[in-house]
Amino acid sequence: MTWKHFFTSSIGRKFIMGFTGIFLILFLIIHAGINSCIFLNDHGVTFNKMAHFMSHNWIMRFLEIGLFAGLIAHIIQGLSLTFQNKKARPVEYYFNQPSKNSKWYSRSMGILGTLLLLFLVMHLSHFYVDTKVALYSGDKPHDLFDEMKEVFSIKWVVILYLVGVVSLFWHLYHGFQSAFQTLGINHKRYTPLIKTIGTVYALIICILFALMPVAIHLQWIN
Repeated sequence: MTWKHFFTSSIGRKFIMGFTGIFLILFLIIHAGINSCIFLNDHGVTFNKMAHFMSHNWIMRFLEIGLFAGLIAHIIQGLSLTFQNKKARPVEYYFNQPSKNSKWYSRSMGILGTLLLLFLVMHLSHFYVDTKVALYSGDKPHDLFDEMKEVFSIKWVVILYLVGVVSLFWHLYHGFQSAFQTLGINHKRYTPLIKTIGTVYALIICILFALMPVAIHLQWIN
């Protein structure tokens, strides 16, 4: 099998999904950790310092390219696998009982992924674009914490973020174990541990991401 055939085959696409999934899992740890600096409630001083470091350090900016490449590959392969599965079975089996064969969230990864994509577009438009505009237009002063307070002062935006976080939870809950399984890490001794770690990871990450807009909107943080 050639490299081209590998990356266009079902196995290759699942491998890319698993590899990029783990990469994004690691990124979310860093992202949630930096954003959690707002809970120090020091008027965003620490958070802004960390955000400034991440946007100005050349190593971080280089890794950012890999992050977006991995994210795009993950989205493309996810959509491709969803369409491929639909095409392979255009008509459902008459005696099909999906609820007994798989969990609802595993069958809904395409929908959850689409919701996450829409959430990501909104998130980037709120925080990423202005940061880069300030950086590449002469490094103009840019207070990301003040921008966060402005964005999360709007109730409907907070609600949409919470919907995105709920989608992220189920995506991570299923995807964490699935990513390791796709890469061949699947054993009766280790799989339960991986699943437990994945559940704890998804809960912590998503609780942190949900608390941020809520805490700012309710002015627990200023």
